[in-house]
Amino acid sequence: MQAAVTVTPKQLPEVLLHVAVVRPVFLWGAPGIGKSSLVRAFADSLGLECVTLLGTQLAPEDLIGVPQIVDGRSRFAPPMSIARDAPYCLFLDELNASSPEVQKAFYSLILDRRIGEYELPEGSVVIGAGNRATDNALARPMASALLNRLVHVHLRASASDWLTWAGGAGIHPWILDYLRNRPDHLWTAPPKTEEPFSSPRSWHMLSDALHSYGDDIDDEMLRVLAFGTVTAAHASGFRAFVKTVRNAFGLEAVLKGEVGWPSAPGDRDLLYFLAETFRARLVKELPADKTGGSAASRQLAHRGKALLVELAEISLEIAQVVIASDEDGRAVLPTWFLVEVTRDLPRLVAARN
Repeated sequence: MQAAVTVTPKQLPEVLLHVAVVRPVFLWGAPGIGKSSLVRAFADSLGLECVTLLGTQLAPEDLIGVPQIVDGRSRFAPPMSIARDAPYCLFLDELNASSPEVQKAFYSLILDRRIGEYELPEGSVVIGAGNRATDNALARPMASALLNRLVHVHLRASASDWLTWAGGAGIHPWILDYLRNRPDHLWTAPPKTEEPFSSPRSWHMLSDALHSYGDDIDDEMLRVLAFGTVTAAHASGFRAFVKTVRNAFGLEAVLKGEVGWPSAPGDRDLLYFLAETFRARLVKELPADKTGGSAASRQLAHRGKALLVELAEISLEIAQVVIASDEDGRAVLPTWFLVEVTRDLPRLVAARN
């Protein structure tokens, strides 16, 4: 299932409030971006108990129940987890990872809101969720008959939404500050190999581990935890960020000239992190048109070129990271700034080409 239009976690509750109360909804999204927690929070907001069924752990009889003889006739008795008297939120998690037989057993429950003679109480809502095949997660093709019984909503990760939530959820301050500086590191597409990758869930796990260890955690154990929970490049950046926090060595101090770029061989990860943060600052604050820039942006451009010279003296490779194009070969920094860099720093540009 490919996403034509997506919603953020902040937008999702309103969508569910208007749609899930009248039609069953299926929520698509990558692993670890908060689908399950958002559904449970939505159920709580309606005052409904959230009953979760995991598609990967079900057999058809777990839904349709077992036959009983009543007055000489057989009928299926649905399980107690489903057959309830009060309205509730039925959350069918990992629905598209279930077997075709289980998916088929959901048909009448999703469309007609009934199993055999049992009908969901008035006011109940049915929400399914699952990963996409492109997420390298367990997912089976959804039969067209089931697909057509659901309203499909695609959820995307949002750094601003997550940081708003995380600020009041006890997420470790190091992680909050790091992701405020590098919101693009909140989530990455699941890799095709078996290795950790960044997601809101994995950053939350790292936060829990950091709280357990305390802020006096040594650098080697921090490395173990970071590389065991998030994408390797993000883990390296986070570890370098913590080093800046502990040593009061930040980009602001470099920009102001209070300290120089770290040049010790053991600080290469720190140097790389500062260079990436420097690049992000230039992208954010330099105007697309030089004539429209403020005095502050002109000062940043002038200081930026001087810092690029200093950075290239330490590591030409890392200096090139600052001016590099994106994955599609498009310039990220403003063209006018790159022209000035080409004019004033030909060695840097020549090495890059």
